[in-house]
Amino acid sequence: MVQAYILIQTEVGKATAVALSISEIPGVLQAEDVTGPYDVIVRAEAETVDDLGRLVVAKVQQVEGITRTLTCPVVHL
Repeated sequence: MVQAYILIQTEVGKATAVALSISEIPGVLQAEDVTGPYDVIVRAEAETVDDLGRLVVAKVQQVEGITRTLTCPVVHL
């Protein structure tokens, strides 16, 4: 399993709606509204890095109100 944090910037006033929508996507473990440079932080998992990429591009980035994402894969050093 590959896990990642997805940092999301949203349109003004859309963070809660974006977090709720994303939390319903299969593969998303958690979606939280936050303060700071990002509006929502998501923890997601997939079988492979390619599957994770498809999850981000085909599902997460399609949610209305998102302006930018940054995907940070979890590493175990």
